[in-house]
Amino acid sequence: MSGVITDSSEVLIHFEIKLKDGSVAESTQASGQPVKFRLGDGSLTPQFEKCLIGLAVGEKARFELAPEDAFGMPNPDNIQHFSRTQFGADVEPEVGTIMAFSGPDGGEIPGVITDVTGDSVTVDFNHPLSGVDIIFDVDIVEILA
Repeated sequence: MSGVITDSSEVLIHFEIKLKDGSVAESTQASGQPVKFRLGDGSLTPQFEKCLIGLAVGEKARFELAPEDAFGMPNPDNIQHFSRTQFGADVEPEVGTIMAFSGPDGGEIPGVITDVTGDSVTVDFNHPLSGVDIIFDVDIVEILA
């Protein structure tokens, strides 16, 4: 076990992701369950990882990240148009609804319905926090490896 987080550490952390207005977008505090991350495995962006490197158990920190350092900028290619008929007869697409769609690899991809006009349904597959400045609060619970 290391004294501080390195670029290959496995860590147990509590975190909160807040918007500039102070609203909480995601938090492990709400569930009381910290999450485990392995730095370098691609599950976090390089900038998120850079924020963690050098922190020790029990340390708390706050970082402000620009969109390109957090969840990226929205990609227009991630906005798709579907025919209303592609949704089951028992599904009424509504703006704001988050739905699971089948990805190319068979896994599920969440998409947000952003427009319903006539027979056309527009779905945004960008991360909901893409294009947004965020505040990243972390509390290092344990360095596992």
